[in-house]
Amino acid sequence: MSSRGVRAEVVITDPSACRVVGASQGSGQIQRVTRSSVPNDGRTAVEFTATDDHGAEGVEEVFCHGDETVYRFARDASETPACACEHVETHGPPVRHLRATDGALVLSFLAGDVATVRSVVVDLREEFSGVSLRRLTRSAGPDDEEELVVVDRATLTDRQREVLETAHEMGYFEHPRSANATDVSEALDINRSTFAEHLASAQSKLLNAILDD
Repeated sequence: MSSRGVRAEVVITDPSACRVVGASQGSGQIQRVTRSSVPNDGRTAVEFTATDDHGAEGVEEVFCHGDETVYRFARDASETPACACEHVETHGPPVRHLRATDGALVLSFLAGDVATVRSVVVDLREEFSGVSLRRLTRSAGPDDEEELVVVDRATLTDRQREVLETAHEMGYFEHPRSANATDVSEALDINRSTFAEHLASAQSKLLNAILDD
């Protein structure tokens, strides 16, 4: 990846990541979520818009227009990050976009390099369950042929992601390899042909996303 920066989109299904995750289970989709800190107060206010009964506790209705209602809740600041956004922002980049749909929180941020993205994802996975990197986009310079390179992990099945992650962690893609196909398939408790099938399908999807013009 280029040092010019990357845009990351992360999905979290753990309800403890943010109160709007639970709210989206009742309303289906919450597109507009805004956060603001109150100076000299140490509190963070969060507003979200829902079109149906959100089912979240501890929120206040502040505005209603047509079939949309804006709700707000406030949270006291703590010494350690308490929500997903705070965990991201401890690494430097602010959260640029935030929404929730069907019990999943989707947030995006800009980072100077892939190492920062990796640190954010590791931090989130240590704190919350159901964390996945859905999309990673590299910024491009004026001399690059393509403006953007996008890899959407959502195209992979859970099993394909597991195969790729296990193979990567065991050093299957290193040169020389730290693990062969037999080692990885045994770690996954599958036979070599099944491992090869999942790996080929996953690699094909990723290459299609990268090379598609």
